[in-house]
Amino acid sequence: MNKILKRILITIVVIILILVGGFYAMFNKEISTMNSVKKIDDYGFYEVHISNDYGLDSLVEQGGAESDGALIQYLIKTLVKGLPIEFNIPDFGCSTFQAQTPEGEWIFGRNYDLDPIPGMLVFTEPENGYRSVSIANINVLGFTLEDGPDTFFDKIMTLAAPYAIMDGMNDQGLSIGVLLIKDTPTNQDNNKLDLTTTSAIRLILDHAANVEEAISLFEDMDMHASANASYHFQIADAQGNSAVIEYIDNNLSVIRKNDGEVQALTNFLISEEKYNFGKGQDRYEILINTLNENNGILSTTDAMNLLQAVSQDKVDSDGDIIATQWSAVYNNSKKTLDIVVGNNFDQVYSYQLFE
Repeated sequence: MNKILKRILITIVVIILILVGGFYAMFNKEISTMNSVKKIDDYGFYEVHISNDYGLDSLVEQGGAESDGALIQYLIKTLVKGLPIEFNIPDFGCSTFQAQTPEGEWIFGRNYDLDPIPGMLVFTEPENGYRSVSIANINVLGFTLEDGPDTFFDKIMTLAAPYAIMDGMNDQGLSIGVLLIKDTPTNQDNNKLDLTTTSAIRLILDHAANVEEAISLFEDMDMHASANASYHFQIADAQGNSAVIEYIDNNLSVIRKNDGEVQALTNFLISEEKYNFGKGQDRYEILINTLNENNGILSTTDAMNLLQAVSQDKVDSDGDIIATQWSAVYNNSKKTLDIVVGNNFDQVYSYQLFE
């Protein structure tokens, strides 16, 4: 009897080991991603290194996703193994600009303004695309400052972080940032690749080496704006090019920076057809005046100081707290990132990327 029980126990242990081994073999890259999650600032800021395939290629092959709901269903099916996830992009007000350092390096500044939320640096290395670092608003995935991705179960949701990004830079030195416009949501229908706001950013970072390639990708997609709002984008590259992407009555509008000009963006449209629609004109004036006064030349420190000058920390007319959640200076030439979290400009985190 003892021998029989022993054999049964050994068989059970072997079966368990086989199941565990099979599970690890199937999901080892996802587990590596989850194990890479770490908190880098007590404000509620994390980083993750994506090891698994986050499914952009298959999303493109199926024609994309024409709504947040369709994107959520895709992510549930392909990334988070059937677990329900949230995906809700709130109203936010932001600032972006391009400048050149005294050494001739091109930099891209970005403030992300919103009520207090957790953020995450997302490092990706796709097999079929460029490496990138991007910054995600992981409140979009259901996390809060009090309840972040700190447990194993919670970290499963970070597998969807590549699609919750708001700005970033790839290893070719191409940067992009998205900014809110309170207008009728863009919803194009031209029989092109269907993408939502954040999945479009994902495509640009993975597959555009410069501004013109990014513009071509925007021209080849149907934009379906997220969260019942509209958005515009600023893109900049290591060659000093910059452009703004806007949608006027569902039509794509591209505003390129001309030689000798500077370019910045806040939360109003700059296309001639609907110029000045929106808000943030006060921040825009500070950005443009500072850039022009310095002939577009700013050191990285100057750029961060300019972001501080246009940062926000106030209660708006609706009683909502609006504060700058992160300030980032991407060096498109040197491939570095300096980032400040939660308006704490005394603490700058610096990264040398893509080594």
